[in-house]
Formats: sequence, C-alpha cells, structure tokens
Amino acid sequence: MKQEEFGKLIKNLRKKHNLTQKGFADKYNVTYQAVSKWENGKNMPDTFLLQQISNDFDISLEELLGSSSKPKKNKTFFFIVFSIVVIFLMAIFFYLYNLFKSYDFEFKTITTNCDNFNISGSVSYNKNKSAIYITNVKYCGGDVLDEFQTIECVLYETDGSLERKISTYKYQEEDLITLEEFLQNLTLSIDNYEQICREYDDDNLYLIINATKKDNETITYRIPLILNEEC
Repeated sequence: MKQEEFGKLIKNLRKKHNLTQKGFADKYNVTYQAVSKWENGKNMPDTFLLQQISNDFDISLEELLGSSSKPKKNKTFFFIVFSIVVIFLMAIFFYLYNLFKSYDFEFKTITTNCDNFNISGSVSYNKNKSAIYITNVKYCGGDVLDEFQTIECVLYETDGSLERKISTYKYQEEDLITLEEFLQNLTLSIDNYEQICREYDDDNLYLIINATKKDNETITYRIPLILNEEC
C-alpha cells in the first residue's frame, strides 16, 4: 500500500472517531507530529502500533495496509458464481444433447417374402419408441380384374398364440374398386408403436387383405412382413 493511501485511511479513521491529531497521538504514545507524518504519507507506524490500530478501530491489518485480501474475497465470490454458471450451462447442454439424441431416429426396411406382393415400408426407432410405416403395396401375382364392394387391409402381430390388430385401412364406398386401385391408396402409419425396435421374423408381423365382391364373395390375401436388418 502506498503511504499516501495509508495516510488518508488513518485520517479518515481519526475524524470518524472525532479525534484530533493530538488525541490520536496520545492514544498511541506518539507525538502529534508523528501522526501528521502518517496522514501526509511521509511515514508509517511500526508493526506493533499497526496491530493496536487494527484492534482499536476494528479493521483488519490487511485492510489497514491495503493488501489484496478484500479483492481476493471478491475474486473468490466471482469464481464461485462463474463455476455455478458453468455447471448450470453444462447441465443444460447435456440435457439438450440427450433430448435431441432421443429424437434421433434410425430406420430399417420392411419387405415381404410373399411372391405375389411387393412392399415398401420401414420401422423408425430410437431409445424411446418405434413406429411403423407401410406404403406402396403392389400386387404382382397377375391381373386381377375383379371389382370389389369393400376391401380391408389389417396389420397384425402375433406373439405365440396371441394375435393383435395393429392398424386397419378400409375402403367401403358405393363405387366398386379394383385391388390395384385400393393398393395405390394404401398407407399404414403407426406412431408410438413400441418402446424398442424389434426383429420381426417367423411371420409374426403380417398384412391380411380381405376383398369382398358385390355378391359377398371374399378373397383373402396374407402378406408376411420381415425386417431386413436387425435393430
């Protein structure tokens, strides 16, 4: 600390406590000229007197001597605040990273081993869910010229002896429709299907198409579906 700054501090302390230079000098058994020199920055008291002044006026030696102790406290405070902010930002980053990662879908292709149909489909999945999308179902078993009153396509899943209907697409209008026309508009989209991506084999996932003519004769097609790649 510069002696001039110390002098100003001593002068302020003295006046704050309503002491004259002589009164301050008497308190510490020095001459008022010595106090004057302290306040003018020409001299400083010895260590013993500094300790006494520190005790009497309830001011630390660090503050009295103008050391960097107080600024250090500020630096410590700002360091703590900075650390908290960094930790908070890192927590947000990892939260957002995991959040967006959870929406990062992978895709696997669904096909069929049925000779009479071609299928375009996919399973999209991440760690939270999977979804099924099937479209562009085409009949390639020859020309089917029949017209139908109603046609229904149902996506089923079996698990052992249990059979579950997953989704249905149905045509039931006054106008008759061919199988080809029905398949052109066929789309099955199932969101939030499962929590995991599964491997579909052994015909446990399949389509059933029931096409009913005007005379109530029904033709049924069974289309097994397979997932080409494991999840």
